[in-house]
Amino acid sequence: MENRNFSITFLVDQRPAEVFDAILNVRNWWSESLEGNSEKLNDEFIYRHKDIHYSKHQLIDVEKDRKVVWLTIDSKLTFVQKQNEWNDTKVIFEISKKDDKTELKITHDGLTPDFECFDGCSIGWTHYLQNSLLPLIIYGKGMPDKLE
Repeated sequence: MENRNFSITFLVDQRPAEVFDAILNVRNWWSESLEGNSEKLNDEFIYRHKDIHYSKHQLIDVEKDRKVVWLTIDSKLTFVQKQNEWNDTKVIFEISKKDDKTELKITHDGLTPDFECFDGCSIGWTHYLQNSLLPLIIYGKGMPDKLE
């Protein structure tokens, strides 16, 4: 069966530890105004983007240099009919070695084409992951949302 969840994969030269550390540093790639903590098991944090996106996440799996999983425990997306679509979805970051590279696979488990926000959310995720998390991993500097 085809996996229909949003997913994106990167190959980088950095070590798994560097990739892992960048993922946990959510303020430096998603939003500087993040509320809460995003570094260890059971940490909770809130992401807001203007008045169109609110989501609260809990780290439910943290395996050093291998995996990070966030559970979305609350959300409000004001640009869709069912504003809590993200509730109970998971954002999974999987790190593995591929020859002399490190592979990072990010999957938003539950974010499928059935969701009204799928197209917009996929564009948003691609932006933050490709244009902010990836440069944070490679160059040490992301492009998160600025403090509001």
